[in-house]
Amino acid sequence: MKLLKTHYHPGVLPLENKTVFIRLATRSIVTKGDSILLMYTQRYEDYSLPGGGLDEHEDKTQGMKRELTEETGAQNIHNVKPFGVYEEYRLWYKPDFDVQHMISYCYTCDIDKELGTPQLESYEMKNGMDARWINIHEAIAHNENTMSISTKKGLSIERELFLLKRIADKIA
Repeated sequence: MKLLKTHYHPGVLPLENKTVFIRLATRSIVTKGDSILLMYTQRYEDYSLPGGGLDEHEDKTQGMKRELTEETGAQNIHNVKPFGVYEEYRLWYKPDFDVQHMISYCYTCDIDKELGTPQLESYEMKNGMDARWINIHEAIAHNENTMSISTKKGLSIERELFLLKRIADKIA
């Protein structure tokens, strides 16, 4: 799968003499015209692609389907195609490693129009996450605004903004 970008969060470099934890994740890209299925997170005031970490030894496309179903209630996930890889290095907040190397495998797919019931994890519910169809350009503008004014923005917003702009270019 094609590498789209490698991003280094502030304070990560240099990597020499730092312990690095590798986390593999997937992101789902579901579009209908100019609308895209995203997760809105109240805590961070941002939109992000549905997705999350792969379980140990889990196939990437199976993990993508699992995460998409859990977060959005998506049904009949089909026509899965690779979109690209976004990797980032961020400071790790636990004492066992210095840096997290997150590798996000992004896939496009189609789903049934009707969403089922999501099965969010407790931290996702606590953060106020919910699935929403939104115009991709509105989501980009919203995330740009959040980046410029919010003190609550999360670490993933730069990744999400980059990916949303890349997706918008492809569907334009």
